Amino acid sequence: MNRTQEVAQLRVGYQRELADGTDRFHGPKSTTCPWCGSSRLRTRLRTTDLIQRKPGTFVLDQCRDCSHSFQNPRLTAEGLAFYYRDFYDGLGAAGAEMLFGRKGSRKRYEASARALLPFGPSRRWLDVGTGHGHFPEAAGTVHPDTVFDGLDLGEGVDEGARHGRIAEAHRGLLTELAPKLEGRYDTVSMFHYLEHTTDPRAELTAARTVLAPGGHLIIEVPDPESAMSAVLGRWWLPYFQPQHLHLMPLANLHRALEELGYTVVATARREPHIAADLIAAAALLLNRVLPTADDPWHPQPPNDLQRKARKAMFWSAVPALVGVYGLEQLLTPLLRRTRFSNAYRIVARSGAA
Repeated sequence: MNRTQEVAQLRVGYQRELADGTDRFHGPKSTTCPWCGSSRLRTRLRTTDLIQRKPGTFVLDQCRDCSHSFQNPRLTAEGLAFYYRDFYDGLGAAGAEMLFGRKGSRKRYEASARALLPFGPSRRWLDVGTGHGHFPEAAGTVHPDTVFDGLDLGEGVDEGARHGRIAEAHRGLLTELAPKLEGRYDTVSMFHYLEHTTDPRAELTAARTVLAPGGHLIIEVPDPESAMSAVLGRWWLPYFQPQHLHLMPLANLHRALEELGYTVVATARREPHIAADLIAAAALLLNRVLPTADDPWHPQPPNDLQRKARKAMFWSAVPALVGVYGLEQLLTPLLRRTRFSNAYRIVARSGAA
């Protein structure tokens, strides 16, 4: 079955789901901050799905007291399933494989893995939100004596095991699987995972459960205090609606870890920066003006004229995209050393060694 035939089959199901609109995909609107409980909220962002262009509107509110940003109203379990479908798996599997398996991503994974070297060897490592297991595969070159396992909700984690990128695949939620994995790991990693979760504190608690005493938790997340978020607005990729449910300032996450009994042993903003803000914003803008692609969540497939227009507009924009990419590479050494850095890292030790 080719992609056109697959899309045609999927369109029936998608349109059935969308017949009643998207309001049911959202829970009730919260009047308080889920991080500190304050009722002093402001709207930080109102946007649509700029990547897949699935229907719906999404709002990020920000707490005026602790600066935590969160999707409000938040997607329900049904809504999350709808918006994640065909992004990392299904129709989106090939694109995800190309993005996360590329050379640039591998270098970033290796740099993240090296951040654990000062804290001694790790016998067994659990990568939470591992996707197709690309991080463990790269990290294995930095930690050749470590056994890497992966955990994720999607079928990609099983794919990672089949390709030998991870030794053992755990499919499900960390908060539910933690009891059977208690004390099993020396290291737990959460790379751009925590912002996707419905309850980040529960995830940190679950990670503490699966860590052996003295084990380390390493986290990398988007930095909501990045100055680039104000410059680019809705086109700042780390907003990543509708998937990112929480954007946590470093100080908030640092404090939460300590309250849960961890000891924070390292933080960094420079190295975790991902050089993609400008090129991603340009790509999102282009995607916004292009005619819609043949995706099953659109009611009708594009006609021949729309297909040709999309292809012509895309290729005519390629020189501009190349220019933006080149500019970003030139600016990256400066950006990562300033508050324009778009991510941060925390390494924390659990319990007593």
